[in-house]
Amino acid sequence: WETCWFKVELSIPPAWAGREVHFVWESDGEAMVWRDAQPVQGLTKEGEKTSYILTSSLKETEPHSLMLYVELACNGLFGAGKGGLIAPPDPDRRFTLSKAELVVFNRDVYELLMDLEILVDMAKLLGEENQRSFQALYTANQMINVCDVMDPSTFPAARDLAAAIFSQRNGESQHTIHAVGHCHIDSAWLWPYEETIRKCARSWVTVIRLMERNPELTFACSQLRLISVLLQAQQFEWVQSWYPGLYVQIQDFVAKGQFIPVGGTWVEMDGNLPSGESMVRQFLQGQRFFQEQFGRICSEFWLPDTFGYSAQLPQLMRGCGIKRFLTQKLSWNLVNTFPHHTFFWEGIDGSQVLTHFPPGDSYGMHGQVEEMLKTVKNNKDKGHVNHSILLFGFGDGGGGPTQKMLDRMKRMSDTDGLPKVQISTPDRLFSILEKESSQLHTWVGELFLELHNGTYTTQAQIKKGNRECERILHDVEVLSALAVAQSSTFQYPASQLQRLWRLLLLNQFHDVLPGSCIQLVVEDALRYYTEIRRVGAQLQEEAVQSLCRELLQPEAESAGSTLVLNTLPWERTEVISRAGTDSLVLVTVPSMGYALVREPLLPIQPVAVRKQEDGSIAMENGVIAVCLDTMGRLTSLQLVGSERESVPDGCYANQFALFDDVPLYWDAWDVMDYHLETRKPVTTLLKPLEITLAGGLRGSASFSLQIGKSSTLRQEIILDAACPYLRFLTQVEWKEAHKFLKVEFPVKVRSTNATYEIQFGHLQRPTHWNTSWDWARFEVWTHKWLDLSEHGFGVALLNDCKYGASAHGNVLSLSL
Repeated sequence: WETCWFKVELSIPPAWAGREVHFVWESDGEAMVWRDAQPVQGLTKEGEKTSYILTSSLKETEPHSLMLYVELACNGLFGAGKGGLIAPPDPDRRFTLSKAELVVFNRDVYELLMDLEILVDMAKLLGEENQRSFQALYTANQMINVCDVMDPSTFPAARDLAAAIFSQRNGESQHTIHAVGHCHIDSAWLWPYEETIRKCARSWVTVIRLMERNPELTFACSQLRLISVLLQAQQFEWVQSWYPGLYVQIQDFVAKGQFIPVGGTWVEMDGNLPSGESMVRQFLQGQRFFQEQFGRICSEFWLPDTFGYSAQLPQLMRGCGIKRFLTQKLSWNLVNTFPHHTFFWEGIDGSQVLTHFPPGDSYGMHGQVEEMLKTVKNNKDKGHVNHSILLFGFGDGGGGPTQKMLDRMKRMSDTDGLPKVQISTPDRLFSILEKESSQLHTWVGELFLELHNGTYTTQAQIKKGNRECERILHDVEVLSALAVAQSSTFQYPASQLQRLWRLLLLNQFHDVLPGSCIQLVVEDALRYYTEIRRVGAQLQEEAVQSLCRELLQPEAESAGSTLVLNTLPWERTEVISRAGTDSLVLVTVPSMGYALVREPLLPIQPVAVRKQEDGSIAMENGVIAVCLDTMGRLTSLQLVGSERESVPDGCYANQFALFDDVPLYWDAWDVMDYHLETRKPVTTLLKPLEITLAGGLRGSASFSLQIGKSSTLRQEIILDAACPYLRFLTQVEWKEAHKFLKVEFPVKVRSTNATYEIQFGHLQRPTHWNTSWDWARFEVWTHKWLDLSEHGFGVALLNDCKYGASAHGNVLSLSL
């Protein structure tokens, strides 16, 4: 990820007067041209950008000698993988500069070749039943006959033949394609965060150069991995800090309406795993940034590459001033084809947003005839709407649109036999779709991606860091708000909290939180979580000291007591450990309040722990009663007084199971349905179940297991006084490759649907596989709980750092 610099001294021959002169550079590493201490052009071979235009017509008054600098990166468009796209980076990989030349560009030949390309594609793709394909074929043949490649004076006559075809217009009923430039750049993926800053600069300065020569070009800016022209607040801020001159140019083109910020969020976050509050902050930070920097908020939510979309998003969008949504990711579905491209999406509260999927099923088109025809043919809402979007450009540092893409579409703008193509904007498209929306269908609930289910579990430390830091920031804000309300001298830590939130939001990018990124990115993410924990603990301590200053004084009546705070909006009765000691106390703390523990509460019924003759252990606290076998598996779980058993006869809950995990391709992303056929219960006992706490306020038992060839698991099972649930503290030393560990809880409950927590609500999914839509959800995501209930009775499975889960039949499963 280092860069090296080349000093380039150029001398243009006087004989090239009146000619178009380019500086050509070809390397397998990404590059940036600098001139007069400013970035002026990105160069990426994979993005078909290998030249910097020095002059379109060399004049005598222009400088003929000049100096450039080229910054060449030691990585390609998709990182530096060893032998494959998603392989780990190769530290020994070498990058080569293969060409550095000063050349004359023959614009007449280029235009002639563009005409021929469009005509030949029309001839090949329109089909034998379409007379326009034959007209295009014969016109191309005539052009070849007329044109003498050695005599440029014959070129105009050949081009006139093509112009005659392109000038034959469409009828009014023809489908209209709204073409928008795009350069999706992943904030981190196969490269670290810092490299993304350079990728943004290379791409956006290239777009600016293209806009200067093509004032009709529009570019939507956000981020991603194939192709895009949208922006994201975090990436804008990076460019503002590192490339202030470029940022000023971007602001100018934003004001002109060509460079269009879209998205509305701080980063293109994962659409499933962030909490409700995190998603609100994504919109808050993003919309606030766009308002401050560009004078307006985004009206479209742009999230083209995320691995599914929560059913809560429509409500959050509407609450943040957004009523339009664009993505294309569901075209990646492995099982079912999504039935719409333009529709209303309805969330769990009934909120609706107008949603559009590019019918070309891509966010990185090249403006070719084949793509235009696919967009029309593939559109699943023909007859309901007659307009759609086409996003064109190279992404992930590829520089976005090219002149060739624009020139192709100019020839297709209104040509009989092809759809109408116009350079447009997202707002223009959605405004037309809103007028045509009376016959659109409505999709209710989540937009579930039938692929990449493994991202709910991959990189467990990232998942744990996200959940913990969301909790820390919640607690800091609650305590700081209470401290401000109580004392006029307390300074609310707004700037510190914004910095911490932005670190957390950055880590929620859709290849970081899901774990589908290289190890360098994981290390960066874990470092950011450590910083949030460190500063969050400090801010929390400052808020507590202000809020409870009088209670914490040595001479206060509370001296010798333990101060217990509750940052949740309901009263809690729990067993806790006194600070700095191993002693336990049972306390009751009011909602958003505190309690002073002098004399601990006595439980109505203490926890009883008994070891049976067969080595099993029974625990009871007056609320629930459990029985564990020697391997730590639940053989019985009862609600005291209900006479209702929760574990089916002959079954074991808390059963660990190991599966083979060999997906078709996307290793860190996917777990395939066929992994379920390889289930192996974990039964190798290293240490049998033993009592670790004998009862009273807390009873517990622990055991350890061998997992696979090299991994171990230790678990402590805890029952507290007055507690209606059983806790499992699990530590795994994981050394397996291509294996998947789960824990299963078969329960004596029958229901066709299980309930899963999502952002600010819950969602039901089927427990059966009646249809392909049901079966495709063999592995789903949840937040802190999933529940299987029938009338009057149910069992819930809770977690503090996991997201992957499933409920099939009567078995609740948590992916570890």
